[in-house]
Amino acid sequence: MSVLTALRAPTSALLITRLAAEHGLTESDCLRHSGLSADHLRRPGALITGAQEIAIITNLLDALPDTPGLGFAAGLRYHATAHGIWGYALISSRSLRDAIDVGLRFLDLSYSFCRITTTESGRDLALVITPEVGDPRVARFVAERDIGIIATLHRDITGPEAEMRAVRLPYPRPPTARRIAETLSLTPNYGQQDYAAVFDAATVDAPLPQADPYTAALTTDQCSDLLSRRRARTSLAGQVREVLFAGRRGALSETETATALHLSTRTLRRQLAAEGQSYRTLLDEGRSALARELLSGTDLPTAAIADRLGYSEAASFTRAFQRWTGSTPLRWRHAQRRGDMTPPDPAAIR
Repeated sequence: MSVLTALRAPTSALLITRLAAEHGLTESDCLRHSGLSADHLRRPGALITGAQEIAIITNLLDALPDTPGLGFAAGLRYHATAHGIWGYALISSRSLRDAIDVGLRFLDLSYSFCRITTTESGRDLALVITPEVGDPRVARFVAERDIGIIATLHRDITGPEAEMRAVRLPYPRPPTARRIAETLSLTPNYGQQDYAAVFDAATVDAPLPQADPYTAALTTDQCSDLLSRRRARTSLAGQVREVLFAGRRGALSETETATALHLSTRTLRRQLAAEGQSYRTLLDEGRSALARELLSGTDLPTAAIADRLGYSEAASFTRAFQRWTGSTPLRWRHAQRRGDMTPPDPAAIR
């Protein structure tokens, strides 16, 4: 699953906007070109794409190009509770080794844009972090953020005094090294071959203070279920359905939909065709589903619903609704409220 198309909770994006606010940026500055609104980030159950979060990170880096240790500072904000059920699965694990295994098994539920693998040699158990984004500035930020997140989770899981054995960074010691050391509470090893967070292998099998076998089993099952459902929605068709009616009035046009998903219109068409879908088909499905929802769940008049769906006149909406259901919108609404689920005879409508 691509880190750019994968769906994720907006919590991480909100944490970045709060960090940005401390440096004088507004939420609008952060959300520029992301296709997101502040309301969407706070909507219960909302999801965003990895590409949308990358757009926010890019805005942050554009506005604060010379701010030292920004990725590390961001990562320290990601406590276990910010990760939802994935975080609780880590906390309830039997040992740090088990927590690492669970975390990597369900890494797609985290906010990482990196591939993370483990290596063990002598006293060292290392989490090797490989960014999977192209922009070198963003790659450095997300790798450093992951190190900060790992440090934070380590303390949340094992206790506030917990420290990593070492941190490896693949660039020369910068002038801001002292600031980075203060942020991480240790001095990294610079000029290494990779980004890595290193633990003392002698301690990773020790029992964790909040370990609970029942909770661990329950949360890993929930992680598995959530990951399956999220991957099902990560298809491009699923992403189009997510954003199609994100505007205040009507559906996004095909071009607007492509822009919201950070694709060209041509790429959108080609990838939807590969999935056996088209923008027109998804628009029709989305309008039909939203029309039924508004008719059954609100008292909005037909003209207002037609406007919400992007029809220029109520008559066009009525004709489309008859094509979908064999009934007019008003008759369908009345039948729903009577509890009559039998579709009306189309001949009786004429």
